[in-house]
Amino acid sequence: STRNYPCKMNQLPPKSPLASPVSEGRNSRVEALDNLSMDSFWLEVENIKQSAEAEQEECSLADVKTQEEGEAEAEWLQDAGLSELLGDRGSDSDNLVLLSTLTRTQTAAVQRRLDTYSRSRRRKNKHPVRHVRDIFGEVNSKETGAEKEESSPDPLWHNLQTANAQRKTQDYSCTVRNPGKEEVFNMDVAYSEQAAVLLKGSFLPESRKLKDANTLTKFKIPKGRLGVTRIGDLSAQDMKKIPTLALIELTALCDILGFELKRNKAAKLKTTEKRLFGVPLNTLLENDQKLLPNTKVPLLLQALLSCLEKRGLETEGILRVSGSQTRIKSLEQKLEREFYTGLFRWDEVHQNDVSGLLKRFIRELPAPLLTAEYLPAFAAVQNIPDLKQRLQALNLLILILPEPNRNTLKALLEFLSKVVARENNNKMNLWNVSTVMAPNLFMHKGLPNKIPEGKEKQLAEGAADVVRMMIHYQDLLWTVSSFLVAQVRKLNESNSKRYQFCDKRIKNLLRKIHADKDKVEKNQAEPSKVVKVHASLLLKDSLEVHLNNATRVADVLRQFQKNLCQNGWNIVNTVNLLKCNNSMEGTNLLLYEVGGNIGEHCLDPDTYLLDLYHINPHAEWIIKQNPSYPRMF
Repeated sequence: STRNYPCKMNQLPPKSPLASPVSEGRNSRVEALDNLSMDSFWLEVENIKQSAEAEQEECSLADVKTQEEGEAEAEWLQDAGLSELLGDRGSDSDNLVLLSTLTRTQTAAVQRRLDTYSRSRRRKNKHPVRHVRDIFGEVNSKETGAEKEESSPDPLWHNLQTANAQRKTQDYSCTVRNPGKEEVFNMDVAYSEQAAVLLKGSFLPESRKLKDANTLTKFKIPKGRLGVTRIGDLSAQDMKKIPTLALIELTALCDILGFELKRNKAAKLKTTEKRLFGVPLNTLLENDQKLLPNTKVPLLLQALLSCLEKRGLETEGILRVSGSQTRIKSLEQKLEREFYTGLFRWDEVHQNDVSGLLKRFIRELPAPLLTAEYLPAFAAVQNIPDLKQRLQALNLLILILPEPNRNTLKALLEFLSKVVARENNNKMNLWNVSTVMAPNLFMHKGLPNKIPEGKEKQLAEGAADVVRMMIHYQDLLWTVSSFLVAQVRKLNESNSKRYQFCDKRIKNLLRKIHADKDKVEKNQAEPSKVVKVHASLLLKDSLEVHLNNATRVADVLRQFQKNLCQNGWNIVNTVNLLKCNNSMEGTNLLLYEVGGNIGEHCLDPDTYLLDLYHINPHAEWIIKQNPSYPRMF
């Protein structure tokens, strides 16, 4: 049976049969969370309900239509950048380029969805579609037994299903492994490949019960020779490729873990005449950028957060204690009239009313901040038993988010971290903040709101746990995995060559690609190299740098600063004048890799440049000043 609640928690997708080890009852994670009060969550739900009733709003404005068989797979292939595979014939060059970058588990995920789509279309007697064997190769009768086994339809998936079935009776009681200790978070190897290896070895995480933020596992991303890439380090052109690759990888990871990746179909939303509340993020940013170019987070949200940071961080119960609904509604109307005129007086507004406006702004977005399409996937992360794999899934989901949503979410999480940091004064610890914010992120009036009887507590705790992970691990989650950056480089290299292949050659191409991947290439790189580093915005001259195996980006920036100060190089841009009084720190300068197999890449100070040169020998290296985007309010 189900109950309807105004603006109640959105229903999470049912667990896959393979995920049954996470029992519907009280597993150890839920038992541990029982010790953490959920009063704040339900109080926030009641406040949201009262607010909606006061305005006589219908909280279910749009239903997600049930998709016919094959529709979900077709949408997935389109979102994954493989829409041309849905046709019978056509230009396959772009698809081949993307397929050539995929790992074995990613390829298996694509193949399964194309195969499902093909079967559904054949049953409906629609226009013939490409058979999966046309893309991924056809077994040749002359192949050896090993080759036949390797080319047979999806043996990996069969093995994973068997392994999952064998583990159905095991107790997935783990949430935290080695609490308080530091573990390695590997981003060099695709998450799905890591999961496949662990699954093959019947890996069972060490059982630990979750207590509080102090016992959450600390993860460290090991810096390889190429350093770490954060969101924002890549050019917009390269970042456009990341969501597609992240979607394929997330799907492959879910396949291996035995979870179905559920996505909502975006519903048409009603337009509004308002300028601030209830306005799509894209529209808000377009309007804000007319006033302040390069704005990445809505100015209203910046103003709300800035006001709370200045006067609300020390307030006891901030975010939890609700302001007056009448005052909040009045303030919203006043902001609509006066915000862009600069006449609104923030110092006259009570802090609890500002926090109410903040939560209202998030709830009133026409589409959820986590997007209508992926809100169920964010919510379903709680069903993954292992903490590290939950974080891997969250990392990929954040990379999939549209840029406005991702930037807005980051600004919100950074503020929430500041609230938690003042816990001694405001009495809001990580769990308190998470339980208060979860309803505002996971409840939305434009999505279905039915919850199975008896599931309310489990779903509420799970949603709060996901918010807690996003707050606590946000630095890790806003990192672009090295394996994804490597795939972007491969895409750029292949796109520059623009292979043109007919269908009969696809089999041989993919076989060669994957054979090359399995070969261990010997490094015959030069032990040293002399390169030029440019800083045209600062200097006329370029800097000659002698690279060896120990040369890092930080070393080059220090050498540049030393030469700039001691040799009195000719400054051509007086606006960017750097005074040599030892006040300039290394963080003021950044080294960028530009061109070759990357668009533009801001380099980690610990990147070893000789290794980078061998990977991208045709790139230019340019020193720039660190850009800053101060808040307007």
